[in-house]
Amino acid sequence: MNKEERVKYWLELVDYDLDTAETLYNGGRWLYVAFMCHQVIEKVLKAYWTATQETEPPYTHNLERLAVDCGISEEMSDEQLHFIDLMVPMNIEARYPSYKDALSRGLTQDFCRSIIDRTKEMQLWIKSKL
Repeated sequence: MNKEERVKYWLELVDYDLDTAETLYNGGRWLYVAFMCHQVIEKVLKAYWTATQETEPPYTHNLERLAVDCGISEEMSDEQLHFIDLMVPMNIEARYPSYKDALSRGLTQDFCRSIIDRTKEMQLWIKSKL
């Protein structure tokens, strides 16, 4: 794959994951709404990385590292940087059940709606930079 095809690949995953977050929201699966929103941000950052860097994005789920290392964090507002910080713990893929339980307690319908809306704003903003 060339660079353009790799960027397109990441962006297709972003759109799919955002649709998945909405579906999970409609089903009341709050923990996984947050997880999918984390995935959206991670993948759109990797699309940006792929478009702007000579190297492949690293195998990491650390949103802060991705944003800083690809240079986009310098363009982010304080609100966007705060949102990145908020989303870091939402990567629950390999967490222990007690961690998932603790995280779940803070995830409400309203909070998850906010996460989805802010994720949409972030991914659109990053896409506009491509």
